[in-house]
Amino acid sequence: MTSKHWTLVGGAVACLITSAFTATTQASPWIEPGDARARFALQKLADRGHFDRTVSTWPVMWTTVAKDINASVTTDPTATAGAMAYLRSEQNARFSDGTRAELTLAGSSEQPLVQGFNGTPKDEGLARLDYQWQGQYWALGLSPSVVANPTDDEEYRYDGSYLAATFANWVFGAGAIDRWWGPGWQSSLILSDNARPIPAVWLNRKRDLPPGSKWLSWIGPWNLTLFTGQFQDERTIDDPYLIGMRFTFRPVQGLDIGLSRAIMFGGEGRPESSSALWDALIGRDNSQEGGENDPGNQLASIDVRYGFALGNQSMGLYAQMMGEDEAGAFPTSKSWLIGTDWTSGLFNTDQQWFLEYTNTTAGDLLDDPEPNLTYEHFNYNTGYRHYGRNLASSFEGDAEAMTLGAFQFFDNGTNLSVSVSYAELNSDGQVRAVMPDPDVTYFIPASDEKVGILQLGYGTPLPFGRLELNVRGTDKKIELVGGELDQWSASASWRYRF
Repeated sequence: MTSKHWTLVGGAVACLITSAFTATTQASPWIEPGDARARFALQKLADRGHFDRTVSTWPVMWTTVAKDINASVTTDPTATAGAMAYLRSEQNARFSDGTRAELTLAGSSEQPLVQGFNGTPKDEGLARLDYQWQGQYWALGLSPSVVANPTDDEEYRYDGSYLAATFANWVFGAGAIDRWWGPGWQSSLILSDNARPIPAVWLNRKRDLPPGSKWLSWIGPWNLTLFTGQFQDERTIDDPYLIGMRFTFRPVQGLDIGLSRAIMFGGEGRPESSSALWDALIGRDNSQEGGENDPGNQLASIDVRYGFALGNQSMGLYAQMMGEDEAGAFPTSKSWLIGTDWTSGLFNTDQQWFLEYTNTTAGDLLDDPEPNLTYEHFNYNTGYRHYGRNLASSFEGDAEAMTLGAFQFFDNGTNLSVSVSYAELNSDGQVRAVMPDPDVTYFIPASDEKVGILQLGYGTPLPFGRLELNVRGTDKKIELVGGELDQWSASASWRYRF
């Protein structure tokens, strides 16, 4: 890490330790993105009216899960039994004072290009120890790991480590944690866990309580997440910051609305004054053709999901729009994600289904296409990436994809998953990004390719730990700027909780 970053984190840690001794409520660890069964459970409860909280911002605080599932769930046992059983099991294992530890051993024959919400292994070899301590006022997580054959030349990592404390209904934190912003199952257009997390300091609400004011009661339950981090990889402009902001609210039962921004700011040779920061925050940096004095590069998104009960099951309709620029205070140069998800109860077990369309060519869906724009920038020309992977959609920019996916959840803890995608990658056939680090594999398609992608997953509890197996296949080899991907790959992981 740079000295600037350590100074930033050090100050945050000092503040956190101070607040740990003055706070009055319990700090709570969170449900990380990647747990598809937890997402299915919370989303189904929310869609059926038993959990009146937004479910499109991850991590999700365990406090809101423990305290905000309402009593009406007891009147709906046929529909919610599987969801509640899983949440209670995970709550007992993870939402408690004291220490917990988990050992993970994972490996993959090859890092995949396309990732989804279900958190498959990204490294050829990984050994990680997760240690967590949770007290009444604050929580600490340490996650040292060793990676074999890393594609980013980083063998030793601390991704997943954090220090967090609460004050009233707010959580303050410092560390490197995964995030997923938006209603998509296959992709997020603004921020996902596709890339390694950026070390950051953050602030978010602990519970999505509605406003107390009668003038603001129409907002309903709401959440706010803010973070500031610093890129750690080698770039054409080194050490820029990433500022993230997301506000979600639920004005009526079942309707989640999310407003997000991500700003790349500062860095070596770029302005970092308070006036430059103010210009970035108010959007006075919208040029894509010159504008060397632009203080930053930013993306903004709006997402909406409406979920509702359907018999003993549930269904949702969702969309996300992301703009690379701004016009008239609204995002422009737009990319789109549109989808639907639904549950079923075949064979007395639970299933989650989704059908999702993604188009990351700016302006392509409703206006004139603007290729080589999405996730790129004329100043920050390594792009919206960290250690070679996109911070948002794993399909990258200038892509169009349709995905059908399903999860099968058995009562004994066994899970199955399958997804089929048909995608056109890098439809313009050009690569705008500048890639300065020869030791990093950049997961950017090298040319216009149309490809079918199949992903299969199997997870099951063992007498000691849990085993996850995944297989991925494509109908042809995918050409990346950093090399060629095999048509078939496999991965496995084993986790054991102490």
